[in-house]
Amino acid sequence: MTILVVEDNENLAYGLATTLELEGYRVVVAGDGNAGLRTARELRPDLVVLDLMLPGMDGYRVLKSLREDGDDVPVLILTARGEEADKVLGFRLGADDYVTKPFGRLELVARVEALLRRAGRRRDPAAADRTSNRLVRFGPVEVDLAARTVSLDGQPVALTLKEFDLLAALIRRQGAVATRLELLQEVWGHRAAVVTRTVDMHVAELRRKLEPDPSRPTYILTVYKVGYRLAPDGAPGRPPPPPAPVL
Repeated sequence: MTILVVEDNENLAYGLATTLELEGYRVVVAGDGNAGLRTARELRPDLVVLDLMLPGMDGYRVLKSLREDGDDVPVLILTARGEEADKVLGFRLGADDYVTKPFGRLELVARVEALLRRAGRRRDPAAADRTSNRLVRFGPVEVDLAARTVSLDGQPVALTLKEFDLLAALIRRQGAVATRLELLQEVWGHRAAVVTRTVDMHVAELRRKLEPDPSRPTYILTVYKVGYRLAPDGAPGRPPPPPAPVL
C-alpha cells in the first residue's frame, strides 16, 4: 500500500516516512500543498497524511480540492495541539481522522491502520454485504459477523477479540488460503511485537473451541508452509462417518 505524506517540515516528514516504511508501507513525500495535490492526483495513494499549515496551498485547500475531484482517499490530518477549530474545519472538508502534534509513533500507526481497514470495507461494498451483514454457517458453527457472536450447536461460544477477528478474516476469503503474513497484517496490524507463532496459537484456540476434534480439524485447515483456510463444508477428502449399525 502507498501512503502520501504532505509535510513541509523536513525532519517531521522524514520521521513519518521512516515510521510508515518500517510498518511495510511505500511512502511518497511532498513538501508543499501544490506538490501534494499534484502527487495525489497522479499517484492515487491508498492514504494521505496531510499537514494543514503548508506553503503555497494549505492543507485545507488540498483536502477541499481532492474531495471536489470525487477522490475518497482516506485523509489523516496533522493539527497543532489545542486547535479545535482546525479539526472541525478539517472534518467538514472531508478529513477522515486527525493526529495532534506532537504525537507518538504507535498512535500514528494505529490510526493509519484503522483508516485503511475502514477504507477497504468502504471501497468493496459487495464484499461487505457478503460478510459483515449476514450469518455464516459451517458445520454446527454459526457466526454473526455484524453482531460479532459465535454459537456452536446453538450454544454461545466466547471468543476473544483477536480470535473473532481471525475467524472473520478466514471467512472473508470464502475458502481461499490466507498466509500467516496476511493474517498478521489484517488482524494484528503487523506490529513488531507480533510474531508468526501468534497466528498459530490463536488458530489452535479457535480449533479447541469450534472443532469437533481439534487434533484433526474439519473446518479450520492448515495449508502446509503457507497458512490457513476455512473449509465451510469440512475438510476435502475426509472419509464420511461409518453408517449407524442396523439393530
